[in-house]
Order: sequence, then C-alpha cells, then structure tokens
Amino acid sequence: MQTRKCRFYGNINVGKDISMQQLRSAYNVVVLAYGAENNRKLGIPGEDVSGCYAAREFVGWYNGLPSMADLKPDLSSENAVIFGHGNVALDVARMLLAPIAMLEKTDICTNALEALRNSKIKNVYIIGRRGPLQAAFTIKEFRELTKLSNCNGHLDNSNFSDLSDCITGLARARKRLTELMIKVALDNSGIQPGQQSRNWYMKFNRSPVEVLSSRKFNRVKGVRMEVNNLEETSESVRAVGTGEFENLGCGLMISSIGYKSISIDKDIPYDSINGIIPNIKGRVMNTDNSNEEEKYLKGVYCSGWVKRGPIGVIVSTMTDAFETANMIVEDMRQGNAFSESLPGFEEVVKHLNQKEVKYVTFEDWCKIDAYEKDLGKMRGKPREKITSVVEMLNIANIHK
Repeated sequence: MQTRKCRFYGNINVGKDISMQQLRSAYNVVVLAYGAENNRKLGIPGEDVSGCYAAREFVGWYNGLPSMADLKPDLSSENAVIFGHGNVALDVARMLLAPIAMLEKTDICTNALEALRNSKIKNVYIIGRRGPLQAAFTIKEFRELTKLSNCNGHLDNSNFSDLSDCITGLARARKRLTELMIKVALDNSGIQPGQQSRNWYMKFNRSPVEVLSSRKFNRVKGVRMEVNNLEETSESVRAVGTGEFENLGCGLMISSIGYKSISIDKDIPYDSINGIIPNIKGRVMNTDNSNEEEKYLKGVYCSGWVKRGPIGVIVSTMTDAFETANMIVEDMRQGNAFSESLPGFEEVVKHLNQKEVKYVTFEDWCKIDAYEKDLGKMRGKPREKITSVVEMLNIANIHK
C-alpha cells in the first residue's frame, strides 16, 4: 500500500461519489471486487418482524461495521434459531455461545461485547434444509464450535445411521467433516452435571415456512418448519417437503442462507437474478451490444463474489483473482486495455473535491489503525474498533 505501484483510497462510494464512467476515463483498467453486501431472504411470512435478522446484519454488528452499530439485537430469550449450514451460521452460533472471558480477548467492539455479556441465550438451533453430506461449513469452523467451553453440542444419531457405507468414498475434506460430526453425535456427554451450560443443536432436513410472532408486540416467538426428505437428481440432492411440520420456540431468529451482490452504478452490467456482474473469466460482458467484437467492456473486469456469487473460502477467492489477473495480462499483451495513457487518481480527485468527498489515504488509514490498537491495548484487547465514520475521519484529521 505504500509503493508507487499501489495506492489506497477509502471512504469513496462508487456510483455515488464517483461514477463508473469517470473511473473508466481515469484508468485503463477497472477491477470490480466489491463483494456481496446484501442478503438473500427466506421468503416466508413473518421474517420481517422484530427479533429477526439477516446474518449479514448480525455479523456486521459484532464486528463493528458502522452501518450496523445501532442494531441492538434483543438477546433476552433463552432460545435462538439460525437458518443455514454455512460457515457464517456457525460463526454466529459461536459468538452467541462463547464465554465472555474468551470474547474479551478479541477485537469485538465494546457495545456488542456488553450486549453478549448480558445475553440470556442458552440454546442455539442451527437448522439446514438438507442433510449432513450437503452441509456447506468447513471442518475448521465446526471444530471451533465443538471446542467451546461449558457448552454441549447435540446432533441426532439418526441423521448419520445410513452414512457409514458411503464415508469411504467421500472426498477427503468431506470425509473428515462427516467423521467429526458422527463423533460428536455419538458423544453427547458434554460437561459435568450441575455445571451451568449452554447448548447448540444442529438439525437437518428442515425448511422454514413461517416465523411465528406475537400479535401484541409484533416480535418473533418461534418458527414453523417443514420436515424434508432428500431426493437425488442428476445434478444435485434437493430437499422435498413431506407435509409434516414442527414448531420451535425462540426469541431470536437469524437467517444465514447466503449473500447477494448489488448493482452500484447504472453503467455496470448486473444480473439481478443471480446477483453477479455478467462476465467470462473475469472480463465484464457488454450486455448492451450484440456485436461480437464488442463482447466485453474494454478495460473492465471483476473478481470475487461479485464475479461468481457468494461461494467458496479464501483459497477459492485467490484462485478466482488469479484468473481475472491473467485475463488482464492477456488483454494488455494484445493491446486491448492499454491503447492510451490515462491520468489516474489525479483525475478522480478533481471529481471528489467538487463533491467535497472526505476520502481516506493509506496514511490516514494508518492513523485510524494505530488509534484502534492503542485504545485496545489500554483495554487488554488487540484493538478497539471505531464504529463511527465521522469519528474515524476526525482521528485521521480529515477536513476536506
């Protein structure tokens, strides 16, 4: 970030503070890698009542995201339900159940730490619509959940009774994860009797159909689920409802069924159905032109979740980035992206100054970083996250 070849500028919203057209006029290559900042909805009655949150919101809250600083989730009930069997779902469950002494040593923001300190939640139900072999979380996240102190893990043995014959044929990562789940299912001894404990329950083959709420207070009081059977198709294993339903009481419901990228500028092509930027190997498609010679937007590329959807782990994202980088290099060699010299940030800053945008340089970021670390050190933490953009700008002494 401190080299002539790479410069950082933050607190700039593409599509608002600077347009895509202005960026393309300033740079030969623009790479869109802004991730997926929206969440997929369950699409069931009642999911918008008080006490229901998207995992994106909840994770942003305890991680100190400024836009989620005022979330204030109600943690006064004993039961919480999380829909989804991905890493994010397990991370949320771990945060709800982790001992405060453990959280105090992390960089969790103070307001979230105090809310979790006073939390009454004792039981967290992690519910997925398919079976153990279709779970999307990794063994690392699952193992961390099983190692929480003063906490019992519960898996129903019946979900694994017919898997013994197929385990040997599974890929290594899936095999290790399944074996660990079976081990936990067989050993539910947990902590010693008499000790205060919290519990997590992993339930399979359940789809949410309704959030049950109190008419008087318009807040969640439970969820209604349909029991599923699994049906194999030529492409995947899908959940099929049986017509059997179950109710589960809770005072907190978190949906963790996936993220979705958004459209940030009218001049950036966007596939609203799949929530991605239309592309081939990272080259952004020119969706307004059927001419084969103008198949792609010249000099515009994408990478990460906005390129292929919110799937995979860090290694997947790295591989994806390499593919996009290779496309840029290939176009550069063929002269498709660097036909003329463009001004770069010197042109961009003119537009930002006209709008009085308080952009952040890397040096400014370092001031904020140092301040957070110093504040955290005084409190025995790695850092104390600042959750206000205005306060961040004041720390960096930005008064543009």
